Amino acid sequence: MTDLAHQRLGLPAAASPYTVLRAAVRALHPDTRAVRGFRAARKRFYRQILCAHATRRTAVDDPAR
Repeated sequence: MTDLAHQRLGLPAAASPYTVLRAAVRALHPDTRAVRGFRAARKRFYRQILCAHATRRTAVDDPAR
């Protein structure tokens, strides 16, 4: 199962987690980033993106899976 938000970032599997996180932050609208009440949702979104990237990275590293 792949995350559509992660796919939309268009990053290669070799990208570092920091690069993925920076791309995810930029993908959000500035108004969304400014709302304090969305902080927990933003953190959840970032964790989800990083988890999807890690899954994709292990799938590329281990093609037998």
